[in-house]
Amino acid sequence: MLSCTEPASRFADAFLLGDGSLGVTVAGAVGEETFDLNADTLWSGGPVGPRTDAGAADVLPALRAAVAAGDHHRADDLARRLHASGWTESYQPVGRLTWRYAAEGPEAGVSDYVRELDLARAVASTRYRRGGQDHRLESFVAPGAGVLVGVAAAGTAAPSVGFSSPHPLLVQEVHEVPEGTLLLAAGRVPATVVPNYVADDDPVRYADDDPDADGTVARGSGFAVAALVHSTGGEVRLTATVVTGFRGWRERPLGAVEPLLAQARERVLAAAGEATALLRERTEQEHRSRFDRVELAVEAVPGHERDVAVAEQLFDLGRYLLIASSRPGTQPANLQGIWNVDVRPGWSSNYTTNINLPMNYWAAETTALADLHAPLFDLALDLAQAGAETARLDYGARGAVVHHNTDVWRFTRAVAGRPLWSNWPSALPWLAAHTYDHLDFSSAGTDFATRVAIPVHRAAAAFALDLLVPDADGALVPSPSTSPENTFLLPDGSQAAVTAGSTMDRELLREVFTHYLELLAGHGGGPDDEDLAAQVRAALDRLALPAVLDGVLQEWDPGKGSAEPGHRHVSHLYGVFPGTRVTARRSPDVLDAAAAALDERLGHGGGHTGWSRSWVLCLAARFGDGARAEEHLRVLAADLTSESLMDLHPHEGWPGNAIFQIDGNFGAVAGIAETLLQGHDGVLDLLPALPPSWVAGRVSGLRARGGHVVDLEWSGSALRRARIVAGRDGDLRVSVRGTGTDAVTVSLHGEVLPGGASVGFPARGGTEYVLDVVTA
Repeated sequence: MLSCTEPASRFADAFLLGDGSLGVTVAGAVGEETFDLNADTLWSGGPVGPRTDAGAADVLPALRAAVAAGDHHRADDLARRLHASGWTESYQPVGRLTWRYAAEGPEAGVSDYVRELDLARAVASTRYRRGGQDHRLESFVAPGAGVLVGVAAAGTAAPSVGFSSPHPLLVQEVHEVPEGTLLLAAGRVPATVVPNYVADDDPVRYADDDPDADGTVARGSGFAVAALVHSTGGEVRLTATVVTGFRGWRERPLGAVEPLLAQARERVLAAAGEATALLRERTEQEHRSRFDRVELAVEAVPGHERDVAVAEQLFDLGRYLLIASSRPGTQPANLQGIWNVDVRPGWSSNYTTNINLPMNYWAAETTALADLHAPLFDLALDLAQAGAETARLDYGARGAVVHHNTDVWRFTRAVAGRPLWSNWPSALPWLAAHTYDHLDFSSAGTDFATRVAIPVHRAAAAFALDLLVPDADGALVPSPSTSPENTFLLPDGSQAAVTAGSTMDRELLREVFTHYLELLAGHGGGPDDEDLAAQVRAALDRLALPAVLDGVLQEWDPGKGSAEPGHRHVSHLYGVFPGTRVTARRSPDVLDAAAAALDERLGHGGGHTGWSRSWVLCLAARFGDGARAEEHLRVLAADLTSESLMDLHPHEGWPGNAIFQIDGNFGAVAGIAETLLQGHDGVLDLLPALPPSWVAGRVSGLRARGGHVVDLEWSGSALRRARIVAGRDGDLRVSVRGTGTDAVTVSLHGEVLPGGASVGFPARGGTEYVLDVVTA
């Protein structure tokens, strides 16, 4: 439960409701509530369409030659010739519903005010006392019905509803209908929106064309809002919805608003005919069917109660937000999930693929929300198709390429901008990793590998092969290559971004090649896979590993120091997390070098944004350092979240000088889960990085690679019991190092197992195994 004692004064302090498609921001105002509306498919622009230019592949030989010669300034200049003339489009607000549900009165007369977001029930509420009368408003978004429902006790004032939009409205009218008072509004979003970080004299441009005979337009989708205020059973209720003209990423959207209005009206009137209690009950049941899969309860050491309580709230809030913003059949959660109030939102509120989009789904598998991963897989499969043209025209390459961001229209080119962020070509391998994990966690359906995972890996691997060049030692490295949003120093003190074989690209290419071959071995492939797989095997043997210099993992080749040592991205540590190549068991020396690299980054002020601190939290957990994990979690909660615990990215010019970015919330969930359970290297590590202040507690429902479901109980900062439901047949090895000692005795259903800190036993899928720590 989140609780605040004042209405939200800015977007980042509000409460968020959603069903994956309809997003609602609730401020908790007194007497007159505001609901900011969003729909996951309402974006500026329209389909990208086939290109008519010749592309920039002819630039690649000169660009690679410049990199090989060490002329990185020329490489940066040539890299700009790969840029598109524009950018991704922007996620758009619909507008604001204003509902007066209680009689007006002096603000000073309000007492006992509290607003709450019940994370377990998916219901927001506002209650207060004024003029001797108690007031209460509840609101929720009803899945299936696709509507916002607001409910208040019937009062003396006649309820009213209004709507305003930042977009020009083509329709805005109110009708008295048998069911109550019906508001209808409709308009079109911009044909294009220039990102907030680009100076432009005319950044928001609306189309003035009429829809074609079929109602479609090239750019600038239509939208419609319907809101009904009606009385029922001694209460007054608002029922509202949003419909957009989006018809698919390749399809022209509907610009004609009449059919959208008819659909919105029909949806609202249908939902209005259902009892409030029934809609609320369905909403709670549907939400709890996912939310209750995992439960975390922690007891703190004295003096740390507040920090631990907030950590639990962050864990619950992050899982709540994923349920609210990503459902099968919807678009993936974007930079702000599905909530946004700005026509020019921060970074277009798009899908930033070089960290933010993948981070949104880091906790999907581990915290039992694997079904909510589906929209990301749909996006990855779309991009494997959409990026083929970009690969062919701009790189002369096979497969598909996606750069540092994309949108609902599946934009894949390098955007107009600076090479340090525009020219990163490795988004598709990162998204492919999520499809592999879905299988590795035994979450996938029977055809997922052949329908999604292998096609995405095939496209990513084919492009990666054509990106490789031999370095001076004959090893293969990708060229051109950048480390997301960072630059390196040249001997003369100047900066550059484009080189060959950044550490992150080396990690991603090795991972996508390895996973592609494993998928083919386990699931078979198509007629084109045999030859491609042979090429991948040959290349994999020659791939250059990341460099280590003086015990520190390097971000680029040795000698290329970071121009910003405290940079917010820690991309060169991908192999530690979210990757699994660098582990204590497999490569302890490299893990130590990665830890030294993180120390270097943090020592210069790294982790200063919410999402960056969340990544650092995940890394601390992988390093097995519970104390550092706890400290990063504390800093995240205390300094980089809003009143309602929404993750913040410091940014001047926004309310409170910060922008909400949801990936930090999701990354926090992933980091907390990693402190309690890890499952790589074929071992279940129990409490591998337990925060020291979490002296006792329990967690149920966590999932690990192999599909194992794990419940844990601990006290005195030591593991006491583990319940494991095996996900598959085979030997199961469990590490119980999280007991505060290196040697323990464990019993399995009363049978004492030999083996100190690590025990193994044959397991059968679906069978429950209970391990008790006997001595420590």
